[in-house]
Amino acid sequence: MNNTTNPPYPSPGAARCPGPSTRDLILRDADDAPEALTTEAYTFLGDQDIPFARYTSRAFYEREIERMWSRTWQWACREEHVPQPGDYVVYDVGPYSVLVIRDEKIRAFVNSCPHRGMQFCEAGSSGSGKQFIRCPFHGMSWNLDGSLREIPCRWDFPHIDDATFRLTEIPCDTWGGFVFVNLDRNALPLETYLDVLPAHFANWRLEDRYVALHMRKVLPGNWKMVLEGFLEAFHVLATHPEGLRTAGDANAQYDIFGRHVSRFIHTIGYPSPHLQRQLSEQELFAALGHREVLPNGIGARQRHADLLRENLSRSMDVDLSKVSNSEMLDSIEYFLFPNACFFPGISIPLIYRFRPLDVDHSVHEILILRPVPRHGPRPPPAPVIDLGIDDSYTSVAAFAATGLAYVLDQDTENFKRQRAGIKASLMAAQTLGNYQEARIRRFHMTLDEYLAG
Repeated sequence: MNNTTNPPYPSPGAARCPGPSTRDLILRDADDAPEALTTEAYTFLGDQDIPFARYTSRAFYEREIERMWSRTWQWACREEHVPQPGDYVVYDVGPYSVLVIRDEKIRAFVNSCPHRGMQFCEAGSSGSGKQFIRCPFHGMSWNLDGSLREIPCRWDFPHIDDATFRLTEIPCDTWGGFVFVNLDRNALPLETYLDVLPAHFANWRLEDRYVALHMRKVLPGNWKMVLEGFLEAFHVLATHPEGLRTAGDANAQYDIFGRHVSRFIHTIGYPSPHLQRQLSEQELFAALGHREVLPNGIGARQRHADLLRENLSRSMDVDLSKVSNSEMLDSIEYFLFPNACFFPGISIPLIYRFRPLDVDHSVHEILILRPVPRHGPRPPPAPVIDLGIDDSYTSVAAFAATGLAYVLDQDTENFKRQRAGIKASLMAAQTLGNYQEARIRRFHMTLDEYLAG
């Protein structure tokens, strides 16, 4: 690759890695990939440095809690977590706690009793079979629709109007099988907030998938810092060098669709432009994990996709015959502000969620969503597996079997040193790339819009 200092690019943000683009590579497959995958949406957003204080300042953290986390849509659970009336899940972020419960429909209430503020349910808890919502402190209770049911010693509360002494209900809606909540009762409709996601995911129907694996791990870093580690493929060169033989990292595509939604796509089955020597198709096929000789006239990416399509169709009991190579193989990640990442692909079927614990620590949740089998009942959602800050993702056998655990360990091992480096830095700010790290810049722009009110 050309690493010349200050090359004469025509305008900021216009430079791209030499060689074919992600769009070129997907079109080269000639297999009718969805139009969403060949759409490009990049705009230069500036090149100002991002202050490190945004990751270390407690005052900045508290502003985020007050002005952003209380006003954005966040997925709280999956619909399959509350399939029957009386099923509930508690979603917590910062000091906020939301009780998601199914009545005739799924509703969300602030997890706080209107009487003395007692939480109805423990943080992070879930359960089933509730006939009503009862405060464990004094025994007041409410129906599942939030209306008042009973006040013990009702004679002592003549000033309460039964019709208005309801639970505090907040906006709640669903998309793709996910239940979203928003603590702002004047929030934009979820559909508006999601921007292009419903249209792009029309072919990928996440509601037709089930939670095959669910992990939750504490990470040593501010929630923004760790989230940003998953918004770009620029780090593949140094963090995941073993992947250079099979991943088109430097010619990844970055798209910004609006305030809340961005995306990257980087191809699997094409070698990195960073390699000093181009691989033959047979060498590439071997690097993808195959020992057989490629059939005449078939490239490594095509053959790898065909084999994966055949094997996963059989093992998962689904029909993948019409799924394009890009959907089968590529790392396709959509980000929804403030904290969620959705991968619609088949071999990388991840869902991420990042939440703050404090200024220096966060929680990273990973779901694997598999297509619901054609035959037999829908599998129940997998229970949560909690990992400590020093635990390896490879300790979860089902995740290790996907080949993704080692990659996630490499990602998360960066964060402790990055946090320390941010605090030690005399530069006071980070300098981003114009294209490969544009999603990070858009993320901070949107955050600032919320902080400004």
